Amino acid sequence: MKNYIVIVLTVLIVSCNSTDRSSLSLKQSFEPEKKTVNVYTTARDTNLRLSLTGTLKFEKLQSTSEREIYIFIDPSRMDQEFFGIGGALTDAAAETFARLPASKQDEVMEAYYNPEKGIGYTFARTNINSCDFSSDSYTYVEEGDKELKTFDIEHDRRYKIPLIKRAIEAAGGKLTLFASPWSPPAFMKDNNNMLRGGKLKPEYFNSWALYYTKFIKSYREEGIPVWGITIQNEPMATQTWESCIYYAWEERDFLRDHLGPVMHREGLEDVKIIVWDHNRDLIIQRAQTIFNDPEASQYAWGIGFHWYEDWSGGEQMYRNVEYVHRFWPDKHIVFTEGTPASFNPENYNLWSLGESYGRSMIHDFNSGAEAWADWNILLDEKGGPNHVGNYCFAPIHANTETGELIYTNSYWYIGHFSKFIRPGARKILAASSRSMLLTTAFINKDGKTIVIVMNPTERKAEYNLCAGSYFVKLETLPHSIQTIIF
Repeated sequence: MKNYIVIVLTVLIVSCNSTDRSSLSLKQSFEPEKKTVNVYTTARDTNLRLSLTGTLKFEKLQSTSEREIYIFIDPSRMDQEFFGIGGALTDAAAETFARLPASKQDEVMEAYYNPEKGIGYTFARTNINSCDFSSDSYTYVEEGDKELKTFDIEHDRRYKIPLIKRAIEAAGGKLTLFASPWSPPAFMKDNNNMLRGGKLKPEYFNSWALYYTKFIKSYREEGIPVWGITIQNEPMATQTWESCIYYAWEERDFLRDHLGPVMHREGLEDVKIIVWDHNRDLIIQRAQTIFNDPEASQYAWGIGFHWYEDWSGGEQMYRNVEYVHRFWPDKHIVFTEGTPASFNPENYNLWSLGESYGRSMIHDFNSGAEAWADWNILLDEKGGPNHVGNYCFAPIHANTETGELIYTNSYWYIGHFSKFIRPGARKILAASSRSMLLTTAFINKDGKTIVIVMNPTERKAEYNLCAGSYFVKLETLPHSIQTIIF
């Protein structure tokens, strides 16, 4: 049987006391010749979808050649700890889910959150107030209520809260959930509109800071732990949907002087605060401005980012994420949103959908990301619902007229990571000798080494996966991804 491209490897390792990324080393010998290597593959123009395509053994490496292709891994060189992959539990996802037959609802939950039968999501995002992927604009307070006396999350109890509870249950009782606002209520903004940008008025800074805490406490009362928040979704984007602008120094000052102190005063210092939550392009300015201010930085757990910076047709700015990881090593980095294309029902099988995920996830983890959150987990046959017509793709779509579920190849590409890399894993060194193959690797807490190899080209090729002085020979199909485990 031919051996295909993505590899997950298992290496026994004893945990080290040191957390220095550059100096960690194995505490016992690495003996890959004793390990069985399992290979899982997804490939275009085949029926392979997270399919077991090979069970191999390592051999002793006798020599190397410039004519051959190699993937080199080194489990003794560790980097950041991994804590999850998942998707957004938005109003749109919840409303679509509610329209499905019970059996299809069960299938969606199993497909995403069961680590054996599905792809094992452990991470999630949801929206505070409405977003574009809501059927309408809404807040949790009545117009003009600066004191937040009318605060009530009743809106979310119909669809969104039931979906989040189902997801937590399906994930085994634990799901790392963070929440993001797209806009404060209209009366708090200088344009008196939740849509089309605008800014938070200074007289509402403390009121808006308290709003987050009321949301977190209300969700906790519903049995939904909120692990973290971002300050603002896409704070540099004036959108036709819910949006609010913060320049870097404005976000810094709001965090330092209002949100951080209010969160602590309300007993929510355990909730992680993530800044930026926008594209890689301006992430350096945001990190400089906030993390270099000691008073603001003390409240910032980390920084989040999206992938939409290539709007002008340029390259995605992976190096900027790497710079944050390198120069602010005490801060955490999370990918908080991405969707690959505007919706077109004729493109359900478009292979670039999945490859967008594979390429970004490999580069982002190699650059220091610790978790990765996709956009909507589920959308309907129109790519919504969406109250401003901003329709897009999700890994799974539901035809709400027939109950049919449509799995795009994005689901399988994400699964090559989320199913096998588990919370608590550590990023390890992985490098390719040819640019045609993209790769990243982790070691799970149980000692299994997971290697992801992606081939986005039209060429088939053999390559050697090398671990120390041992190797296995594999084959990569055109437009394929493999997970190799040993």
